[in-house]
Amino acid sequence: MRLLIAIALLLPQLALAQAMERGMFTIETRPGVRQSFFVAGMGNVKPQAVALVYTGGYGTLNLREQGGQVKFGMNNFLVRTRTDFIRNGVQPVLIDVPSDESRGVSDAYRFSGKQVADTRAVLAWVRGRTPGQLPVFIVTTSRSTLSGANLSRSLGPDEVAGVVLSSSIIVPVGSGYSLASFDFKSIKVPMLVVHHRADTCKATPYLPMARAAEGLPFISVSGGKPPESDPCEPFAAHGYYGKESPTVDAITAWMLKKPFPKEVE
Repeated sequence: MRLLIAIALLLPQLALAQAMERGMFTIETRPGVRQSFFVAGMGNVKPQAVALVYTGGYGTLNLREQGGQVKFGMNNFLVRTRTDFIRNGVQPVLIDVPSDESRGVSDAYRFSGKQVADTRAVLAWVRGRTPGQLPVFIVTTSRSTLSGANLSRSLGPDEVAGVVLSSSIIVPVGSGYSLASFDFKSIKVPMLVVHHRADTCKATPYLPMARAAEGLPFISVSGGKPPESDPCEPFAAHGYYGKESPTVDAITAWMLKKPFPKEVE
């Protein structure tokens, strides 16, 4: 009897120690629409949370199987730092574009109900495979922050634990969307905003975003390596080049309800 009680007490801990299986998966999210995503492996690290990761630009991860291996684009800030998320106990799920947006998602899609439906389907899949009800976050960067903002006001706290916006699109460029007129008071879930002070991308300047997100948890990043890409590309301050690990450390600390620095220097 004592042995059975001991096993029963250990079961929740054993469940929490399990991580989702690593690999590429494809599910139907809307009638006739399929969504692929990659679940990163945790190795020996105990998962404490899950991050649905949405890349910037047109959202194309180029996820595929090639020679028996899962392949995808590696340059995006959130993709290339997936091992930092893992090290901190957060299991990354890298989201590709849906099949009806195979050439890349538009800004209109990111602000649409289609984005919400596709995300809800992935969330349901993840929920069915995360024992112990791990908290699930939406983590976005650059143009995918449009998706993050839309999801923050469309999903409830029973669906996601929070949303992270990094290098947010705050200034409209051409006919593109931005968060300039987004009502941050409309969000339904906790939100963290992250921005590099030296971001010189014309769509993502620091000061306008700091003003727009006033009152929200905000992490300012300084320093890093000299840029090796266009100011709006990943290997510049826009992509936290040279400050990737401490930036992710701060993000995951917020996600796991730990003390986090407001300045990463």
